[in-house]
Amino acid sequence: MPTSLDSHAERPSRLRVEQLDAGYGHGLIINGVDVSVGAGELVAVIGPNGAGKSTLLKAITGQIKPEGGRVYLDDRDVTSLRGDRLARAGIGYVPQAKDVFRTLTVRENLELGGYTLPRRDVEGRIEGVLETFPILRGLIDRRVNKLSGGERKMVAIGRVLMLEPATIMMDEPTAGLASDLADVVLREHIPRLTSRGAAVLLVEQKALEALSVADRGYVMVGGSVRITGSGSELLARPDIREIFLGIRGDSVPDTSTPRPEPVKRPL
Repeated sequence: MPTSLDSHAERPSRLRVEQLDAGYGHGLIINGVDVSVGAGELVAVIGPNGAGKSTLLKAITGQIKPEGGRVYLDDRDVTSLRGDRLARAGIGYVPQAKDVFRTLTVRENLELGGYTLPRRDVEGRIEGVLETFPILRGLIDRRVNKLSGGERKMVAIGRVLMLEPATIMMDEPTAGLASDLADVVLREHIPRLTSRGAAVLLVEQKALEALSVADRGYVMVGGSVRITGSGSELLARPDIREIFLGIRGDSVPDTSTPRPEPVKRPL
């Protein structure tokens, strides 16, 4: 079991992942991962490159089929559901890349985000997105490829908000953004989602910055969760800071039970 540093009581889970195993080809990338996120809570998943963070999101969102374990949304088993069914169930996903249609306008992107809605509801949902991100109101008819990186990220998040998901997963939302824009995304845009009551699971390579705004965090190393705790507790640990200042990922103390060797699938 991973070390838990969290002295704060967890909120009732909206998203719960239990003992999830997943990978590609002939071996597992993540092994026995447990993660939970409560309503109105921002939870960060951090770890060195290759730790399995993006694989975790892909397994939760049905992009790859888990080899073991379960995913629950409000106690409903949604393991391996297709993306469209997950969206209807209340899970939104903002990928790291290809998160907007660059040749379309802001309005057209938002309309596509509401593709499952009755037409009469689309305008109301667009208005809700514009209330969350007021700057997009003046850009509504501009093509997305004419926007700044930060503005495009708002459109990407807005597309997900069109279906008013109760749970939102974000994969590296600051990737490719300048430092000041990345700070705005982490400190302004994402907290707006939790203030609306959404449960947000954030995978972020800017680990220290993510922990500074997160309610809780999970540290993944080698495909497993090694340490959990509140954002402030994790930030206070010297070894957590060391791992993201160039020290090898295996320098994080492993207090979990021994992991089995990666499962090899028959050819």
